[in-house]
Amino acid sequence: MKKGIELEQVIIRYIEDYVARNHAATIMSQALDEIGVGLFPVVDHITIRTGSIDSRAEEFLLLDYVYSETLEYDDWWAKVYRAPGCPALFVDQAYDGERGKTSIIPTWVKQFGDRTLHHIAVRVVDIEASIRRLSAKGVLFAGQIVGERGGDLRQIFTVPEKVNGHAFSVLELAERHRGFQGFSPPHANSLMQSTVTQ
Repeated sequence: MKKGIELEQVIIRYIEDYVARNHAATIMSQALDEIGVGLFPVVDHITIRTGSIDSRAEEFLLLDYVYSETLEYDDWWAKVYRAPGCPALFVDQAYDGERGKTSIIPTWVKQFGDRTLHHIAVRVVDIEASIRRLSAKGVLFAGQIVGERGGDLRQIFTVPEKVNGHAFSVLELAERHRGFQGFSPPHANSLMQSTVTQ
């Protein structure tokens, strides 16, 4: 019980820090606060970028997150962790050596460290409607929706917020169906590419 309360406080602290530095998340959080829902209950997953998944995940494993799955991409990989009542934790890093040379993750981690969230994903019922409503409030989106209409998972990132001219954080909208709670490597790779900035 004590760990559950401590875990929830840790997650809320990370989310509050993220919201304070991401305009799109601030808009969504304020709107949810206005109707008394708050952001925490609709967060689908949180993402941390790092240079060492296993050591970075230790903070969360000590608070009862458990390993769920490993996902592999062209130049980066991720592990997913889960805890009851909390958003999934997605921790990613570049591959070591030659295979990871083209990944954007090491540069991001060097710039911002791995003690902050790269993004949170907010679960939505209708991704197109959410895009329209957030766009009307000035939120810009990167690329197109990834995933087929009616499919198990559809996702999109906002245009990255910048800090000192560097792409920092994005907000993800995630539409899920048929109880699908997983992640799709092709989707995640497409989302990663949608936020590459020159």
